Amino acid sequence: MKIENKLIISNIINGAFIILIGFFAFQNMNLVLTKLRFVEIADDLNASFLEMRLSEKNYFLYQDKSALAEIRDKISYTMKTLDAAKKDIIPAIGETDLNKLQSYLQSYSYVIAETVKVPRLNAELEAKIRAAGKKLKEFSDSITRLERKRVNDIILSSKSILVFSFWAILASALIISHFISQKIVRSLREIEKLTKSISEGNFNRIEGFRTRDELGSVITAINSMSEELAHREEQIIQSKKLASLGILTAGVAHEITNPLNNISMIAQTYEELYAKLSEKDRIEFMGKVDAETERIRKIVKNLLDFSKPKDANPKEEDINAVIQKTLTLVQNMIDVSNIETTVKLETGLPHLYIDEHQIQQVLVNLVTNAVQATPAGGKLFIASRIGKDGDSVDITVMDTGKGISPEFLPHIFDPFFTTKGDGGTGLGLSVSYGIIKNHNGEIRVDSKTGVGTTFTIELPCYHQSEEKNNG
Repeated sequence: MKIENKLIISNIINGAFIILIGFFAFQNMNLVLTKLRFVEIADDLNASFLEMRLSEKNYFLYQDKSALAEIRDKISYTMKTLDAAKKDIIPAIGETDLNKLQSYLQSYSYVIAETVKVPRLNAELEAKIRAAGKKLKEFSDSITRLERKRVNDIILSSKSILVFSFWAILASALIISHFISQKIVRSLREIEKLTKSISEGNFNRIEGFRTRDELGSVITAINSMSEELAHREEQIIQSKKLASLGILTAGVAHEITNPLNNISMIAQTYEELYAKLSEKDRIEFMGKVDAETERIRKIVKNLLDFSKPKDANPKEEDINAVIQKTLTLVQNMIDVSNIETTVKLETGLPHLYIDEHQIQQVLVNLVTNAVQATPAGGKLFIASRIGKDGDSVDITVMDTGKGISPEFLPHIFDPFFTTKGDGGTGLGLSVSYGIIKNHNGEIRVDSKTGVGTTFTIELPCYHQSEEKNNG
């Protein structure tokens, strides 16, 4: 069932429960009001009955006939009141009690009427008057007390029911909302886990989570999207492989064609002039062939170094010492280029577990590129420092050269991609990238046209366990 339908049903149930309680409370309130109206009427009646009893006592004490007239007037007034308020009294005490009250009042009226007829009060008649008046007053007081008690009981009962209903509705709402929210949160956590996995390139499905609500639909859609992304990723990887293969093929063909053409021309010339050549000239021709062959060998070697890097021979090294050795190798090139060099090596750096010669190869390549891209009078900045996480060392090579165009930046580590035209093979940075990755490190580039380029190498610090694992 959909969550929307569950919410609607739960709201309907709670709403019906609230309406039922409201109806019950309304009924009780009407009953309380009815009984309170009767109590008000009863208070007036009791006041009249009390006045009758007082007039009755005056008659007994002074034998004053006017007291009897007052009693008869009160009786007449009370009967009219009962008739007029019948519709309010019956719902409160019932028709039986009303009839009893009217009967007691009628009996009292008969006794008073009988007393008016006699010339003198006797003991028997006095007893009748007292008994009838007492019975009327006591019955009136009893039903009044009973109704007051009933009003209190109804109020207390209604209060208890309302309190119980409030907590019942609150508990029901909390349980239902908790159940639905837990279901939603659980689904959202699964969705969050999957989306994080997708963002990291892992296109896994959400398994074992099947619901027929909106969240189930969302998860099904995300699973479909994950499968489609995985399929698309495979296509993209395949496309990149084909593109890289094309670049490699074109690069190899371009690089090898020139020395092959030279060898062909030398061979043709050698063949034509063979008879006229001296031994020295022949040796010189063969030397040129050998040089062009060596050129082809170096191209193939660089290609193999990129495609299948040699296993590193890592040792615990001081990176600052490695940088200093590298600068010794390229210092002459820097001096000839008339470039101002600043070296800032942070002291106390942790040792790294690296292949010194491979890292030197990377640094030589970066420095050479920087020198070639920087005009005379430019600046070269080389630095080392502890990484942000404290568990790595950063090496920076920054120049103030012409920079790299933004459209070229994503491709600078691609094989045979170069911005130097015929002056570069496009394998230097590719090989460097492979070396750094083989050291579990990272190499990043930041460049602005006309401002300069910064390469940053991040290498993990040395841990003794690494040497054991690599050993």
